[in-house]
Amino acid sequence: MKNTISLKYINKLAIPALISGITEPILSITDTAIVGNIPINAVESLAAVGIVGTFMSMLIWVLGQTRSAISSIVSQYVGANNLGAVQNLPAQAIFIVTSISILIIISTYPFASQIFKLYNASSLILDYSVAYYQIRVFGFPFTLFTMAVFGTFRGLQNTYHPMIIATIGALSNIVLDFILVYGITGFIEPMHIKGAAYASVIAQVLMAAFSVYFLLKKTPISLKPNFPFNSEINRFILRVLNLFIRTLALNITLYFATRFATGYGKTYIAAYTIAINLWFLGAFMIDGYSSAGNILSGKLYGAKDYKLLVELNKKLIKIGVLVGVLLAIIGLIIYKPIGLLFTKEIDVLNQFYSVFWIVLIMQPICAIAFIFDGVFKGLGKMKLLRNVLLLSTFIIFLPVLYVLDYFNFKLNGIFIALTFWMIARSLPLLINFRKQFIPLAKNY
Repeated sequence: MKNTISLKYINKLAIPALISGITEPILSITDTAIVGNIPINAVESLAAVGIVGTFMSMLIWVLGQTRSAISSIVSQYVGANNLGAVQNLPAQAIFIVTSISILIIISTYPFASQIFKLYNASSLILDYSVAYYQIRVFGFPFTLFTMAVFGTFRGLQNTYHPMIIATIGALSNIVLDFILVYGITGFIEPMHIKGAAYASVIAQVLMAAFSVYFLLKKTPISLKPNFPFNSEINRFILRVLNLFIRTLALNITLYFATRFATGYGKTYIAAYTIAINLWFLGAFMIDGYSSAGNILSGKLYGAKDYKLLVELNKKLIKIGVLVGVLLAIIGLIIYKPIGLLFTKEIDVLNQFYSVFWIVLIMQPICAIAFIFDGVFKGLGKMKLLRNVLLLSTFIIFLPVLYVLDYFNFKLNGIFIALTFWMIARSLPLLINFRKQFIPLAKNY
C-alpha cells in the first residue's frame, strides 16, 4: 500500500464514476427538457415526468442500495488481498435484487393511478403520469441489474467500464428521446410523453446488456448464482436492509417535497421538476468523488491503513467543496438561459427562478454530505447512515417544511427545508469520522 494517495489517483477513480453517476439525472433531465417543449399540454407533461421521476427514484434508490453493499464488501476483501472468498457473492446479490424488481412491477403496475393520486396528481397530469409510469417501470429490473454490476466494478477499484456503459445509455436515451417524442416526418409518429418513457426503457436495456459483456470479459466474476449462499450474504443483506430503511427516509423527504409542490398547482410542480432535476445533476456530479471515497475507504479499511484513510477523507472534502462552489458559480452564470432549456412558459420560469438560487447555495453543503455518505458506505457503517438520515428527515426536514408551508413560503419553503436537511445529514458524519479515525491514525 502506498504511503500517500495522490489527487491523480483519486481523479482516476472519481472522474469515470462522476461520468457514470450523472447518467441517471441526465436521463431525467433529457426527458424533462424534451417533454417540457412538447407543442401541446407541455406543463401537464412536465409535471407528470416530475411526479413519476420522484416515485421511480424512490424505487431505484431503495433497491439500488445493493451497489453500495456489494462495493463495500468486495473492496474490503480486495484490501485484505482475499477476493476469492467473495467471488460468487455479486451473482447471488444480483439474483436477489432482480427477483425483487419483478415483484415490484407486478405490485405497482395495476395501481399506478392510486399511487400518483397520493402525490396530489389529478386530471390530465394523473393520466399522463399513469401512461408514462406503466411504460418506464419495465426498465426497472435492467436498471437494478446494472447498478449491482456497477457496485461489483467499484469494489474491484474499476470505474472505467461503468463509465463506458453509462455513456452508452445516456447517449442512446438522448437520441431516442428526440426520435420518439417528436417523431420523424414520414417515418415515426410523435409519441410525446410515451416516447420519452420508451426511450428510457430501451436505454436501460442497452446498459444492462453492456454490463453483462464487460463484467464477463474484464473481471473474474461470474453471473451464474451458485448455491449455497456465500458466507458474507448475511452481512450483505443486513447492510442492504439498513440502507433500505435509510433510503425510505430519503424518499419520504422527496415524497413530501413533491406532494407539497403538486398541491400548490401545476405551475409550481413544473418549476419544482426543473429545479429538483438540476439539484440531482449537481448531486451526482459531486457523487463521483463520493464514489472514490466509497471505493478507497473500503480498501484502506480492509487493509487497516487508518492514516491513509484520514488523509483520503481530508482531500475528498476539499475537492468536494471546490466542485460544489464551481457548480454554484456556473449556475449563477447561466441562471436565465438554463430555465429556457426546459420550458418557455413564463409562469413556470418565474417560479423556477425564484428558487434556483437556493439550489445553487446548497451545492457546497451537499458536497460534504455526499462525500461522507460514500466514505461511510465503504466502511460498511450502514447503521450510522440509517440513523442520521432518519433523524434529519423526521426531526429537521418535515418540521421545517410544515412551518414554512404555514407561512406560505411554497417552493422557497421546500428548498429551504431541503437545505437544512443536507446540513443535518453532513454534520453528524463529520463529527463521527473525526472522533473515530483520527485517534486510530495517530496510533497507526
